[in-house]
Amino acid sequence: MNTREPDTGIPGPVPGPEPGAATGADLGTDVGTDVGTKVRPETGMAWREVARRSPWVTGVRSLAVAAGAVLGLVRFLASRDWPVGGIVAACAGAVMLVVAGAVAYDGIRVRAIRWRLTPERLELRSGIITRQHRSVPRDRVRSVDLRADPVHRMFGLAVVKVGTGEHAGDAPELTLDPLTRHDAEALRRTLLRQGAPAGEGPLAELRWSWIRYAPLSVWTFTGAAVVLGAVYKVSESFGMKRFTTRLASELWAWIAAQPLLAVPPLLALNVAVGAAGAMLLFAESWGRYRLDREPGRLRLRRGLLTTRSLTMQERRLRGLELSEPLLLRLAGAARVRTIATGLSRSDDKDTEDAAALTPPLPRPEALRIATAVTTAATTAVTTAVTTAVTTAATTAGSSLGEAMVALTRHPAAARRRRVMRALAATGVAAGLSAAVAAGAVPWAEGASWTVAAAVGTLVVLAYGLWLAVVGAANLGHALSPEHLVTRRGAVVRRTVALDRRGVAGWTFTETFFQRRSGLVTVSATTAAGRGHYEVVDVGRSDGLDLAAATVPGLLDLFLVRFPVHLPVHLPVRGCSRR
Repeated sequence: MNTREPDTGIPGPVPGPEPGAATGADLGTDVGTDVGTKVRPETGMAWREVARRSPWVTGVRSLAVAAGAVLGLVRFLASRDWPVGGIVAACAGAVMLVVAGAVAYDGIRVRAIRWRLTPERLELRSGIITRQHRSVPRDRVRSVDLRADPVHRMFGLAVVKVGTGEHAGDAPELTLDPLTRHDAEALRRTLLRQGAPAGEGPLAELRWSWIRYAPLSVWTFTGAAVVLGAVYKVSESFGMKRFTTRLASELWAWIAAQPLLAVPPLLALNVAVGAAGAMLLFAESWGRYRLDREPGRLRLRRGLLTTRSLTMQERRLRGLELSEPLLLRLAGAARVRTIATGLSRSDDKDTEDAAALTPPLPRPEALRIATAVTTAATTAVTTAVTTAVTTAATTAGSSLGEAMVALTRHPAAARRRRVMRALAATGVAAGLSAAVAAGAVPWAEGASWTVAAAVGTLVVLAYGLWLAVVGAANLGHALSPEHLVTRRGAVVRRTVALDRRGVAGWTFTETFFQRRSGLVTVSATTAAGRGHYEVVDVGRSDGLDLAAATVPGLLDLFLVRFPVHLPVHLPVRGCSRR
């Protein structure tokens, strides 16, 4: 067993491969028909290729590009009175050129990629013009993500992304694109030091009744507009710009002529289209959802068309986040996200939330899943999250484990700050409304604009006060034996239970208005999740005491303890401010 202790932030030795697990040598010798080997005499380790069926995948995908080229070519040649036979021949040539070019490039790319797994490292060599050699120590592997879209699944392939938890650089993950499904699974188990999967039942599986929560998002109200914009852009490429412009002008004229008759059905149609799109997106993203616990790790599988399998070591878990957007909160639903090292988006084009542990589901079910996930490591995470959700104190005997603690409410000054911000925004809106009423805005003249401006001012006032009251009511923090708990948010309420052992430092922020109100924002720095989690607008002395108690000894050199009869709002020497 390897007892070397790398700087991973995890106490204790790094275990070696479990009995029965695949090893680097196993992967080097178990070579299928799609994987070649190349033994380097100087090292004695096998360098392997990625799957040679990759050009077939690229060829199928390139048909979409070829279709766009054919449409443009048909439009161009038809405008020059080419015969039908000539157009067909030109289009066939264009398709062959696009597909052949894509296949040839991917074939060269595949032949330039070599990877190998040694007992210490996973290495990857890639690049056609600029060669790159990346090497990841196996003890730095945090997660292994397997993805396969419908084309990959057609050819039995998968893309493997190995997360290391590093946020620096352009490529935080090492990607093997693609491997055969068999080799991808073997590599996943080997990197995570895992033998055959345990025979335990799933922690959670998809219930299609949860799809009723899918429309409870902002996309339900904006989805139709997004679809119309996309259709308009596509119509331009087909030479239908005049038609779509005329249709839009006629539709606007109809709405302006009879708004009371036209607006309600259009709004209903917009909501219906958005809701249908949200439900389809839910089905594609969360179809076949299954959450399993394997020895020492969690495995999440989901996806109806594009499948995804994410495996994460439980010892990398640094807490949980319970997310409750307004519409979900009103329906009694929530989402559960993990706070763990090694989970990040691979690039800006990746819109999926890698930390999402569940789809939108009922809050009791979310708490049950959180309980099951954290049972092996500690029950304090669920205790803290449940306390933050219910805000009720209880003693012992709970099925969630340890005694619950109640959230500590923040001072009244926090609510006062938010009310003042709402009134300031209302004052700005009232000034604009007065300018409109006085005719100072040339393009907004008439009684209708004056009424609209007045109504807008009232809306700003009502919304601002609602944000102030609800946002202040949702503020809270607590400290359990294992976790720091913080909650904030009005539109989206987020309750975070952060492992106290994962806190690496503190940042104390005081704006000018916070100093006048005796408030401070305490930010806990960690290597997991978003990197920092804030306790917003807490009393200055309470915030300093909370930080000192969360990680005992970390702030002792910077804090000055005053007798009880002295003011506690004096500046703290050495605290980091920004």
